[in-house]
Amino acid sequence: MSILKIARMGHPVLRQVAQPVAPEEVSSHRIQQLIEDMLETVADADGAGLAAPQVHASVRVVILSLDALEGFQIWINPVLTPLTEDYMLTYEGCLSVEGLRGAVARPARVRVQALDRDGGAIDMELDGFSAVVAQHECDHLDGILYIDRLEPGTLMFLDEYRRFGPWPLGEYDEGDEEDFDEDIAEGGEE
Repeated sequence: MSILKIARMGHPVLRQVAQPVAPEEVSSHRIQQLIEDMLETVADADGAGLAAPQVHASVRVVILSLDALEGFQIWINPVLTPLTEDYMLTYEGCLSVEGLRGAVARPARVRVQALDRDGGAIDMELDGFSAVVAQHECDHLDGILYIDRLEPGTLMFLDEYRRFGPWPLGEYDEGDEEDFDEDIAEGGEE
């Protein structure tokens, strides 16, 4: 296993649409080694998730932690479908856009269909912060960074975010700082 170099904003691989993995290739050494290396890389970076394009591999593979007790899930060729018109506003960060935070509004509930690392079918519904993490990581597969979806005027450096907290926006209520900080603290950078 290896810790891979993380592509930073500005590298062209982050703006490409990643290629699907053929079902018969899921069990290949190339894909299984990529998954192992991604797991080691995201653990080393203390991230909540990592998409293959972030480690210079333009294929549709993501790993993400939706529950600290269950560890990382591996999704291959994920398809997300919004299940609500209700949106959540959360402050996001990214391993490829290090040191920044910004508010992004995303559907609060999504359906995920994908293959797992053994080629088995995944079909699940996610809501809340798990839905946000899933959308953030899957955006990478389409060449989209969270900064492309920012609410205007919310981008800030991580140090200032930690010092002053998130800006009050939309349905944000006083006292929500703890919720935002918990979201970031639980998952680190995405």
